[in-house]
Amino acid sequence: MTVSENEISTDQAPAEELVYYRLQFRDGGQQFTGAGPFAGLIPGTVVMVQTDHGPEPARIAGYSPLCGCRELKSQVSYQIERLGQGAEQEKIVDLAESEKIAFKACAKLIEKHKLDMHLVRVERYFSGSKMIFYFTADSRVDFRALVKDLVQEFRTRVEMRQVGVRHETKMLGGIGTCGRELCCSSFIKNFDSVSIKMAKEQDLPLNPTKISGVCNRLLCCLTYEYETYKKQRKNMPKAGKRIKVDGAQYLVKRQMPLQDAIVAENSDGEDIILTKEQWHQAQPLKKENPEEKEKRKKRGK
Repeated sequence: MTVSENEISTDQAPAEELVYYRLQFRDGGQQFTGAGPFAGLIPGTVVMVQTDHGPEPARIAGYSPLCGCRELKSQVSYQIERLGQGAEQEKIVDLAESEKIAFKACAKLIEKHKLDMHLVRVERYFSGSKMIFYFTADSRVDFRALVKDLVQEFRTRVEMRQVGVRHETKMLGGIGTCGRELCCSSFIKNFDSVSIKMAKEQDLPLNPTKISGVCNRLLCCLTYEYETYKKQRKNMPKAGKRIKVDGAQYLVKRQMPLQDAIVAENSDGEDIILTKEQWHQAQPLKKENPEEKEKRKKRGK
């Protein structure tokens, strides 16, 4: 959709007050937070933002939940420099079309050269000075002949950039098992290291199909509450420890971090829940010797 300048408000906000918007560089692509002294920009409006390689056009996707506070400027990915002019609004449509053409041409050349690689996306700079071809591959690929053909075809600088499956999913987008847009394609900028230890810490099932995303890697959201669980468990009696509460002895079976409680087995072999007020006053006991352990098992029978 092309929006003319007379259809939107070009009123500038005070110099100290920024208006925050969600920006999209490509249809269906990841949204970023941008800010500028422009009020009343409607979805679809083309604006020019400053990037590390020069000005690039982007579309307004809507308002950002951020407010115009100075403290939040660090959360802004891009600064909106100005509104897109007529020629720039038309060029952004041509840019998307040229990327589609380049994608098809590159896919044919990959097949021609019999390269073991999967093309993910093509991005072309607004200035036309460079094209980036993103691809995935199981190993290193000798794409020198491919680059030579692409340079001859498009008469511009060409960069081949190999990405992992997580970055591929980030570019393609999708819906997660939670029913929401994938975190990687909606707001995550950098991928954190995710380990199976995080799932164990949160008492999640260790079934790979249940804790893996559409990229077949461990869910990024496993990192969100990991530190909270870790902090909560730190001062709680650990599983396998024996404790004494109000004169009664218990064997800790499981921690319940969110409830600030533990599941413990009493001398009769019954599992009971001890609240924070109870286990907080607990006294640690020495490890049970084999004879006492055998006697306890017989009592349980």
